[in-house]
Amino acid sequence: MADAVKVANPAPLGLAGFGLTTVVLSCMNAGLFPTEATPVVVPLAFAYGGLAQIIAGILEYKNGNTFGMVAFTSYGTFWWWYALLLWTIGAGWIKPPHPAGVGITLLLWGIFTFYMWIPTFRINITLWLVFLTLWIAFVLLAGGDLGMGAGWHKVGGWDGLLCGILALYLSFAEVTNATWGRSAIPVGGPILKS
Repeated sequence: MADAVKVANPAPLGLAGFGLTTVVLSCMNAGLFPTEATPVVVPLAFAYGGLAQIIAGILEYKNGNTFGMVAFTSYGTFWWWYALLLWTIGAGWIKPPHPAGVGITLLLWGIFTFYMWIPTFRINITLWLVFLTLWIAFVLLAGGDLGMGAGWHKVGGWDGLLCGILALYLSFAEVTNATWGRSAIPVGGPILKS
């Protein structure tokens, strides 16, 4: 009888792609970097935020992880949408959309993220915090685009920065814990137990 092949956990890759790209964009949304730095997000969103998460989502499918497959594939394609939007506007292929169109889109992503947050109550507290801060960031950014004021956008950037840092922490914890073969970096247990 052949030994079972050990399968790697793709979640740290997806979390790193999401977290790093989110930190960079959120620094700009929070006003920490000038808006002229925004073009750096386009290739990052395609190559790491998008592609890494889509790969992680496909691998989560093979692992039978419905939550991971839906989350990583969805947010990977979110980054591709965002990068395509900036790229096609920058190239002059399409006109910049009305802010309300972007605001409604971000609000819908906030609703989607809220419903993805609910299953995290049964996973671990760090992932729960990632999704909590993410749906709040989407709502704040949407509010800024829907005319609630630039302050909403800036606060959304700060919240997104926290979200990205939490995702990078969770990626670090999962890589380290898998490499060391023990729970060396805490992620917390589920909020709701069976």
